[in-house]
Amino acid sequence: MDIFDRLKQAAAPQWRGYVDHAFVQQMGDGTLSEAAFRSYLVQDYLFLIQFARAWALAAYKSRRPADIRAAQAGLAAILDETDLHVRLCARWGLSQADIEAAPEHPATVAYTRYVLDCGAAGDLLELHVALAPCVIGYAEIGQSLAARIGNLNAHPYREWIGEYAGAGYQAVAAAARTHLDSLAARSMTDQRFAELAAIFAQASGLEADFWQMGLDMA
Repeated sequence: MDIFDRLKQAAAPQWRGYVDHAFVQQMGDGTLSEAAFRSYLVQDYLFLIQFARAWALAAYKSRRPADIRAAQAGLAAILDETDLHVRLCARWGLSQADIEAAPEHPATVAYTRYVLDCGAAGDLLELHVALAPCVIGYAEIGQSLAARIGNLNAHPYREWIGEYAGAGYQAVAAAARTHLDSLAARSMTDQRFAELAAIFAQASGLEADFWQMGLDMA
């Protein structure tokens, strides 16, 4: 069992509340309202801007070239994700300027600033633990939904699901998971695991709040 599985096990209620949230279930069923999805997409774009800052912070906190390269790859993946959001929002007549002018919802602020605070106050491992529910969790959600649905061709949210279930993003998540395990092997103790599990649980709960924000804004 790697560190990510151990963290999921320690924070099982928060993790299940995140990956099995009603927003995720409705998206998989194709019953999620367009208004909810559109609100989520706009906020997630703003969310990703702050996560790009978090990956830049990861590079700053790194002392080894391999860790800096991992942060560089994470930042590049985040910027690629924003392109997906711009494409999807364009379907509803929302330009990139429109998205960037939208105010951040409190749920967006809560999670992104929590991650940045973990990185600013803690070390590189704490920052990556705070990032993990989003970075690795989206890959698990996308893969799970794609397997459940099967043929995505006629699905209303096929592009979003396909993005996170696809080989490109799955590789990003796998690399993040391997890097997290490497960081843990360097500096984690049994006592410290409890602290990291608390960070992971909090981050997973904030992710669930972010899904709920999408439903509430519809």
